[in-house]
Amino acid sequence: MVSARPLVLLTAPMIYLGWLPFIVLDLFVTLCQAVCFPVWRIPKVKRSDYLFFDRADLPCLNAIERFNCFYCSYANGIAAYAREVAARTEQYWCPIKHARRIVAAHDRYPLFFEHGDAEAYRQGLERLRRQQEREILR
Repeated sequence: MVSARPLVLLTAPMIYLGWLPFIVLDLFVTLCQAVCFPVWRIPKVKRSDYLFFDRADLPCLNAIERFNCFYCSYANGIAAYAREVAARTEQYWCPIKHARRIVAAHDRYPLFFEHGDAEAYRQGLERLRRQQEREILR
């Protein structure tokens, strides 16, 4: 901390303003899937699969570094958790690929119907939803 550049010290608190949006996102996503997914028969995302707090045990980290690692683990974990909930929601409601290639598509995206292929969409939507429902049984 003593060796940190002054601008780093001045800007560091800005990153911690992210706590509130991540907590709100966490609560919203958890509530949304708890209420909606059973109705839509979408398998719930296990939140604990996305949150890992194993770096706090590292003896090489001081208290500030441990706190930073905790924050980054939480923020990235919640972002990944929210992405999976959004991906499952998109698979249910709008499993259609975009017209242009997208960067970093989620794992479910390859299952989606080609953009503009209305026939495949109409014929395959229920099949895709049933496939998603079967994930609950696994």
